[in-house]
Amino acid sequence: MTIFIQLYVAVPHHLNLFGHNHSNICKNNSKTLTEFPYLALPQCMEIRGNSLRLMFVLVGLAHAPIVHGGVDKTLVSWVHLEDRSVQAGSILTLQDDSEFDGIVFSELMEGKWMAGSDNWKRSEKNQEKYPDKDSEAGSLVQIAIVYQQDLISIFRDGNPYASYPARNIDLLSKENNFAVFGKRHMGGGGGISGMIEDARIYDRALTLNEIKELAPNQSSKIKPYAWWSFEDDASEQTGRFPNHELRIGARVENGKLMLHRGAVLIAAKSKETARRGSQVPLLDEPYVPETPRMPIDPPDNWPIFHLFHPDVDLGAPYDPNSAIYYKGRYHLHYIYRNRAGISYAHVSSTDMVRWKWQPTVLVPQVNRHGMFSGTAFLTKEGKPAHAYCGWGSNRNWIQYALDDNLDEWSEPEVMIPSDEKGKLMVNEPYFDPDVWIMDGLYYGLNGRSSHQSPLIMKSDNLKDWEHIGELLHPDFDEEKLGVNKEEDISCPNFFKLGDKWVLTCISHRLGCRYFIGDFKDEQFLPEYHAVIGGNSRRYFAPESLRTPDGRRVNWSWFINGNGKDHRGTQSLPTEMSLDSNDRMCLRPIRELETLRYENKEKTFIQMKNNSSKLIDEMKGDHCEIELVIANTGNRSFGIDVLCNDEGRDGLRIKVNREKNLLEVGDQNGDFILESGEPLSLRIFVDACLVEVFANEKQLVMADKKRPAGSKIKDRIALFSDESDLLIDRLSFWKMKSAYH
Repeated sequence: MTIFIQLYVAVPHHLNLFGHNHSNICKNNSKTLTEFPYLALPQCMEIRGNSLRLMFVLVGLAHAPIVHGGVDKTLVSWVHLEDRSVQAGSILTLQDDSEFDGIVFSELMEGKWMAGSDNWKRSEKNQEKYPDKDSEAGSLVQIAIVYQQDLISIFRDGNPYASYPARNIDLLSKENNFAVFGKRHMGGGGGISGMIEDARIYDRALTLNEIKELAPNQSSKIKPYAWWSFEDDASEQTGRFPNHELRIGARVENGKLMLHRGAVLIAAKSKETARRGSQVPLLDEPYVPETPRMPIDPPDNWPIFHLFHPDVDLGAPYDPNSAIYYKGRYHLHYIYRNRAGISYAHVSSTDMVRWKWQPTVLVPQVNRHGMFSGTAFLTKEGKPAHAYCGWGSNRNWIQYALDDNLDEWSEPEVMIPSDEKGKLMVNEPYFDPDVWIMDGLYYGLNGRSSHQSPLIMKSDNLKDWEHIGELLHPDFDEEKLGVNKEEDISCPNFFKLGDKWVLTCISHRLGCRYFIGDFKDEQFLPEYHAVIGGNSRRYFAPESLRTPDGRRVNWSWFINGNGKDHRGTQSLPTEMSLDSNDRMCLRPIRELETLRYENKEKTFIQMKNNSSKLIDEMKGDHCEIELVIANTGNRSFGIDVLCNDEGRDGLRIKVNREKNLLEVGDQNGDFILESGEPLSLRIFVDACLVEVFANEKQLVMADKKRPAGSKIKDRIALFSDESDLLIDRLSFWKMKSAYH
């Protein structure tokens, strides 16, 4: 039996514990478990205001009856890891639609096991306290994750590994749930290199003793909800998931599921679900290209000047891809999952603000594989082309546009380099490509989600590729750059700004980031590294193009927390440039100003210390705000948007001088104001989405929960913390819809 105890204690107001109002501290200490055999840490302490919550978990009371519901479950898997450098894969995931729980290895911290979940909603991000790495490669490891009400506990080889509070969800009662091995979820990246000997799902929270009694390929006293023994094939033993698909080299051999990097097993109730997301879904009729459309009367909580997918029921990463300018129009693609599988939506525009959906033609039924991250470019002959990762194929591909509207494409051609002996390198884990032209040659970059350097190759014809080696130069200085060379580089985009080369990419641990440096001897030597979009991982999967007037304009997937309403949102188009010190500048493109109307302005606003001021003249939930302060001193201050009529219950934007942070709602990014440096904030509010540009140095995005039909909160209020403050100018514009 497992007992979960919570104790609430009132804390006097004069005791400011830890110097802030919300803290969560958990320990994992195996010594205590030895001394007290029924006490399994963590001992968790959560502080909210003046309330102290203490949690204790008692485990090990063998075989006592337990009451469990839909959120209670246990995932168990036994694995031999052969290559510990492979990152962010799962040895067992239970998924429904876009929600999932899984046993994930080395996603947020190298060598650590974790409870993977959709957008890390039920994952513990700070894993410093987790035990050190497993034993040497090839040894058998049992990992069990117990989900019990609002607690998640991880066990390795029958010993406590980590535990923390979490709001668990019911995945067991879902009619269309399914299981995934290899990738952390269907539609996700990452992988496992190793052999899974046994895997099970239980529809209850197992006790510690019950976990210890489990053995691979042996039945248990408690009947599993699902069981894969891999004795004969990949079939699930209980009949829960009668259909399965082995993809990208996954196979069953000698009683084990063999997985190498991107290999995946999907087990499902229906054949269609088993095939969906792995390669080409089954359709009842031939695929007819669809064209997404914005409804004439969209819900009031939808954005009006951000690009987003207008169907709330479709899910995918929504990464922007294959952006290009051609014959008077800008083109952008983004990943989404329609009935044909993982596809590329296609939009075009004359100004990068007002977009028109084109027919969705890049689908698995046409290309024989799903569409994943990639980039567009013009060939040496000036024709549009794009390179992309073929989802389910373990290959990168190139296609060529056959018409000026980019609605017709050639058959895909595979991108595989040859080594120095002329042998095709077919066993590499091909992933997220980028292509550019330099000195009359095509260069191709193969991104990596593992702990390996991306590979680079070259060609004079886009058909025959020569392997060069690793992208990153041997002189890569980890100490100077503040980042490990092996940090994953996914969704790469490599281009030149001025005299410098820039690599934008994502790390699944750090979020969106960039390097600035030189490309010499056919390798990239970075001189500077920083994170884009703050420390939140809301700004994801960057993709850019070059405009006819020479600007570099970038988009990212705006990962927001508004559920299915508009999860397929792209960031505002952002111009990238370098300042005199070769540091990145980020500014909203000037074309956004064409949406402005009803300008209001106030100058020389005097704020007293510890005060707030509602600005009566300025109201809007679709607006742009500019705040200018010539002399900030060392003060902390900011503005609240989407407030009620009392100036409360809004989303707070704060320049925190003490912590050198730009804080936007619950998100933040590093932001340092030099002594005497004026401040300029440009704030874009779009229904419930907020993007803030600070001195062109930092961009932080956040969102405010807003159900459709709820009372609109559209007021703004200024505030100052400890000191008086003079705001030189506050400008306000309402923003028109980019759709109607």
